[in-house]
This record gives sequence, C-alpha cells and structure tokens, in this order.
Amino acid sequence: MKKNLLAVVAVAFIMLFAYQPAFAGGHARIEGAELTKMMNSGTRMIIVDVREPELFARGHIPHAINIPYDTAKKRILKELSPNDTIVFVCHGGPMGDELGEILTSNNYKKVYNVIGGMNRWTGAVSVGKK
Repeated sequence: MKKNLLAVVAVAFIMLFAYQPAFAGGHARIEGAELTKMMNSGTRMIIVDVREPELFARGHIPHAINIPYDTAKKRILKELSPNDTIVFVCHGGPMGDELGEILTSNNYKKVYNVIGGMNRWTGAVSVGKK
C-alpha cells in the first residue's frame, strides 16, 4: 500500500513539473513544427529572438528580429503592436514565456512562445518544406 501511494505521488510530481500546457497564462506555446507551418502558410507575424546579438548573428529563425532579453522588457510594449501576431524565441523557452506574459497582460491577443526555444528549433525543421 505504501509503495503504491509513493508511486502515485511520484507520477503526479513528474506530471506537474514536466508537462508544458499549450497555454501559459495568456500566451500560447507552440512547437517549432507549428511555427514552420504558420510561416509556410503565409501567416503574418513578428518573430522576436531575445538571445544575445552574437548568438542571433550565428543563426536564427528566418525573418526574425533581435530584441535582446536584457532590453526587451523596456522595448516590447513600445515597439510591438497589439494588432500583430508575435512569436518569441529564446535559448530554451522561459524568457519567451516571461515576455509573452508581459504582452498578454497588456491586452496583446496573438502571442506565442516557441517551446524549447532555439535549442529545439535548430535543425528540427526547415522553412519552405511542406
């Protein structure tokens, strides 16, 4: 009985901390493949890469703009329109989630963050292939 209870608690703990919901607060989380589909479908969007400029220069998602995280909190509300579809990408995801929450708490409606950031995007998919 004690072993069964411990197993149930362990599974619940793993599910609680490993599961990434599709929506984190007010913004949606999307896989790199979903972003590629959006790009290939012609969806108009602004992809904001919040990594450091030197990492952005080494490689980024096609058509992305670079607004480094250390300046992003001051810039995004001034430079991004609530009418745009905005997709954040960072190293692994958390910084994009934080910035997505800032926008959605300011009435931005179409805000996404790439799950796993560039760590999962790199080499996983390619734009232009269907």
